[in-house]
Amino acid sequence: MPKNDTARLEARLPASVYATLKRAAELRGRTLTDFVVSAAHEAARKAIEEEEIIRLSAQDQLAFAHALINPPEPNAALEKAKRAHAKNVEMR
Repeated sequence: MPKNDTARLEARLPASVYATLKRAAELRGRTLTDFVVSAAHEAARKAIEEEEIIRLSAQDQLAFAHALINPPEPNAALEKAKRAHAKNVEMR
């Protein structure tokens, strides 16, 4: 979406939730819309980040680093995949 494009979002919510959001926005000196959009955007960004980041234990981190530094020799399946890739993918 270009920078100036906007989209509309409508929501029905309990009056008590609306009152809480409105009060929080007032306390922050923001409009209700600005407060809700900002809070929703931050929550969405955090949810996406949590799903996309791979977290490894210290032991798994060491195993991963070791595999990168000292990769095993390619097995038959990897060699077959390499040949298929070379055959089917045009490299530029």
